[in-house]
Amino acid sequence: METAARTFRRRSLLFPVLLLVTAVAAFDLSDRLLNYVMEEFGQEAHSRLENWQNLNRIAQNAPRKRQLALVNSFFNRARFVSDMEHWGEEDYWATPVELLTTNGGDCEDFSIAKYLTLKSMGVPDEELRIVYVKALELNQAHMVLAWYPTPDADPLILDNLINQIKPASQRNDLEPVYSFNGEGLWLNQSGGRQKRVGEAGKLAHWQDMNKRLTEALR
Repeated sequence: METAARTFRRRSLLFPVLLLVTAVAAFDLSDRLLNYVMEEFGQEAHSRLENWQNLNRIAQNAPRKRQLALVNSFFNRARFVSDMEHWGEEDYWATPVELLTTNGGDCEDFSIAKYLTLKSMGVPDEELRIVYVKALELNQAHMVLAWYPTPDADPLILDNLINQIKPASQRNDLEPVYSFNGEGLWLNQSGGRQKRVGEAGKLAHWQDMNKRLTEALR
C-alpha cells in the first residue's frame, strides 16, 4: 500500500514547492501548494507549512544564536522515520516541504531543512555545513548541521537526536567524516583538519534534492 509520504513525493513535482528569490534563497510557499496540502493532507500539515513561513518572518532579524535555537527546535518536532518506511527507498533526501507535510523524515531530512531555512533567514552559506558523521554510541551513520561563527571556530551542532545545541568539542559521540554546503565538499582528516575535495554536486542525493526544488519552478 502506498503511504501518504510516497503519494506526496510522487506528486510534489507537479506543484511549485519553493519560490526561490535572492541569493540567500529566501522563500515563499505558493497558494497552489498550500491548497493542495490542505486538500490532500489536512489542516495539521497545512498549519506546519504556515508555521514554517511564520518562523522565517519572525526570526529573520533575530540574533544568530536565537535563529539557530528556533530552527532546531521547530524541525525537531517532526517524527524520525526511516527512508524505507517513509519514502519506499533506502536513501532519499527530502525537501523541507516533504518533511513538514508528512511530519517525518530521517537525519538527512532534518539537517537539510535546517540548512535551507537558516539560509533563507540570511545566514551566509560559508557559516553552514551539513556534516556526515558516525554516531559512535549508536554505531551508525548520522547527519547534523554545523554553524561556524568564524572559519576556524568550534562549530555549534544542530542535531535531531538532542534539542540542546552544543559545540562540536562537546559532542564526543560524533565522529565527522565529510561536510558540504552549497559552495563545496570537504573531507575530514586526522587532527580535525578538513580538505576541500570538490563541489557538493558530487553527492548524487544532494544534486537530486536540489533538482526537485528547481524543477518545480519551470
